[in-house]
Amino acid sequence: QVQLAESGGGMAQPGGSLRLSCAASGSRLRVNAMAWYRQIRGKERELVARISSNGRTEYSDPVKGRFTISFDSAKNTVYLQMNSLKPEDTAVYYCNADINSIDLADRPVAAYYWGQGTQVTVSS
Repeated sequence: QVQLAESGGGMAQPGGSLRLSCAASGSRLRVNAMAWYRQIRGKERELVARISSNGRTEYSDPVKGRFTISFDSAKNTVYLQMNSLKPEDTAVYYCNADINSIDLADRPVAAYYWGQGTQVTVSS
């Protein structure tokens, strides 16, 4: 059973920084890609940043140059370093992972998983 555990949300002042973490756990799993999405109240969930297992990254325009996504393959953990935060970054941030694993019946499983979400609030 694959699970994602997020941490690192909270409050920051405009111009401040926060770092989010998301660790994937489970037996015999292989991470193909991980990403961060966010959902601003009243809006649809949107992609913030994504990183593939080969290290390729992509960012949404609003966060380019301010946010950095990274992946520690030894820990199956993705990070989102958020700098120069703005009030419009306030949202619930969700981790997403594209993972191949083996289930309890020894069958291969290819699926996308979501974390529980963590609130980020940027306010003075």
